[in-house]
Amino acid sequence: MSLPNSPAGPFQEIRSQCGALQILGAAIDRGAAASAYLFEGPSGVGKQKTAMAMAKHLVARASSAIAQRIDDGSHPDIRVFNPRAEGARNIPVEYLRKEILPIARFAPFEAQCSFLIFPEADLSFPVQHPAAANALLKTLEEPRDKVHFILITDRPERLLDTIRSRCQRVSFGRLTTEDLEEILVKAGVASEDVGPAIALSDGRADQALHLATAGEARELIGRALRAHDVVQRGHPGEAVLLAEEMSRMEDLSLLLRALVQLYRDVARHKLHIDESTWSLRDFRSEVVERARDLEPSEAGERVRQIYSARDLLDENANTQMVLESLLTGLKR
Repeated sequence: MSLPNSPAGPFQEIRSQCGALQILGAAIDRGAAASAYLFEGPSGVGKQKTAMAMAKHLVARASSAIAQRIDDGSHPDIRVFNPRAEGARNIPVEYLRKEILPIARFAPFEAQCSFLIFPEADLSFPVQHPAAANALLKTLEEPRDKVHFILITDRPERLLDTIRSRCQRVSFGRLTTEDLEEILVKAGVASEDVGPAIALSDGRADQALHLATAGEARELIGRALRAHDVVQRGHPGEAVLLAEEMSRMEDLSLLLRALVQLYRDVARHKLHIDESTWSLRDFRSEVVERARDLEPSEAGERVRQIYSARDLLDENANTQMVLESLLTGLKR
């Protein structure tokens, strides 16, 4: 028996998801795939890739010709339904009833089983538009044999409780630094951009690849270092101007993440923790310089304050006021 992520298994392209792959691999080996799955976890960690790998393995049954049709998107027993491209992006109940549920009613068409896959299911079936979700629920409650649904989300709380309860939930975690490095190198990312992109990626391949473009991660870390310098100088006028500038940033959350990584590395340096654990190893000299005036407890307190500010921003508090309070408060 091949392990699910071994060279001979269906999931050899999936990284850092041993727990999820063990669950799915065991179901495949037993011939007992669930009628409905909910793949949940951060974006960019392989959830949709895993769904397609599982579907392809069970539908193609080692046939290269069928596998090619699946890769071309032309096999009738694997259907992917993305959120709408316009408006609130939720799937209207009329479309669900006319275009999607009939497939589930009559499938499989050619293979021994059929898969209906819904990336970003929280957008397709959000709690604030429950009509389509309730229509889907009826099908999930009375599943047809050999017809499998896979709902994919990084925000499961935005799905109806009843939808979640009808699915077998499979959790996906963040990617390891080693796997992210392999992905970036394979994508041809310049060596000087790999470390900074991983540091700010939050364990997500999509974020790492985005940040590696045109040195964006290095630029964000540089801005975080400059923000620290403004804080240390303690001039209220400078802090207000910086808060105004930061409030206009589309990637403000990433800048705050860079500040968190800076202060965590400052604490690691002061505590003599191995530099291999640092997030900003490519900025060692800059981190060491900023660590001169901070004790580990002060760096830790700054991390706590940044997280508190992020929570306020998530609650739609006034961005500039939150940032002004943060930048002036960090110095205390």
